[in-house]
Amino acid sequence: MKISICGKDELLKKTAISDTDLNNWERLKLVSPVGYSDEKVPLYFGDMVEKIIHIKKLLDFGYELSEIQKIIKKVGLPAKVNENTKQNDEQNYVTVGKLAEQIGVSPRTIKHWEDKGIIEPDMRSEGGFRLYSRNYVFLCELIRDLQLFGYSLEEIKAVSDLFKDYLMICEHFGEHSPEEVSHKIDLMSAEIKALFGKINLLKKGIQRWEDLLKKKKKEIAALQSRNKKRLKYEEKPDNE
Repeated sequence: MKISICGKDELLKKTAISDTDLNNWERLKLVSPVGYSDEKVPLYFGDMVEKIIHIKKLLDFGYELSEIQKIIKKVGLPAKVNENTKQNDEQNYVTVGKLAEQIGVSPRTIKHWEDKGIIEPDMRSEGGFRLYSRNYVFLCELIRDLQLFGYSLEEIKAVSDLFKDYLMICEHFGEHSPEEVSHKIDLMSAEIKALFGKINLLKKGIQRWEDLLKKKKKEIAALQSRNKKRLKYEEKPDNE
């Protein structure tokens, strides 16, 4: 399930509160960002708007901020806000830049994979900010591996879709019919078999190259030794 997020400016616009008020509420721990963009812009859950409106209503009723702190601590937040807060505790998120850094590619590559539909962020704001769950670190490493195996982006998307289907079926098994699960398993099994075939070819190729490079390394070392001896001989003065 995709979760909406918003940047600080979006949040201020939607809630009609001042930057000073937001900073003060954050200091009092009434609200807090879920993370930050690569440009250090605070990012908030989309339903933070609902929470802030809830706080504003309490202020309109004449409650002080210190009293609102106690109310929130004792009574809690609306169920919708609590649900997303729990998700935040259970799962950490990374920005496009952090994701790219962790797998050793450029942010532009991550965005290109997004455009191709290979990956999609868990959270997206109207202003274009995106956050990924840490599960995508492993998935993106697999994507990079498939590129090394010679897979095209279209082929990688097919594998990525199967990987995401697998995670979705595991997480919501009861929501999928037996026929649908069986069909997906058949597709996954066929892809696994094809990958094993390519991996075996790669292993044989790697072994050939290792043998060749070891042999040539010795030959090059011997050639270098011969050349050094020749240089020393040529540098000796002629005997008269």
